[in-house]
Amino acid sequence: MIQMNVMIGFVSMSGNTEDIVHLLQSELEQKGCIVHIQELDRLYPSDFSQYDAVLLGSYTWGDGDLPYEAEDFLEDLADSDLNGLTAASFGSGDRDYPKYCAAVDLLEQTLQSAGATITAPGLKIEFDPDTPKKQAACRLFAEEFFERAQRLYT
Repeated sequence: MIQMNVMIGFVSMSGNTEDIVHLLQSELEQKGCIVHIQELDRLYPSDFSQYDAVLLGSYTWGDGDLPYEAEDFLEDLADSDLNGLTAASFGSGDRDYPKYCAAVDLLEQTLQSAGATITAPGLKIEFDPDTPKKQAACRLFAEEFFERAQRLYT
């Protein structure tokens, strides 16, 4: 088995998205991945060449927006050439808002527009992954991401 180097970049306000990060990290490390974690305001898409795969996560703010602390990152991401990069997005949200987890879709669309290969549909978790069902969804997402990324990587 080839050991994959995975970056998980995220932004979290209440801790919900960060809780998802730790579940994904745990699952990927069990698969033998080396996982690096960084907040989006400290991460640069130009660094992605150091990794075999990238997961990006964010909570959705207001009416379906990306949080302000991730806006510069998204601009840099949109201007990047990510051809050959394996990626996927995830995040937390609240179904009471009209655009549930829209930040996940925005990250996925921007990754795809920059040339990344999306290996798993975006993971959307309401609030925090505090139930067995939500935790299972996180594990399944990580597993699907890993399996597809590994096929592309090898």
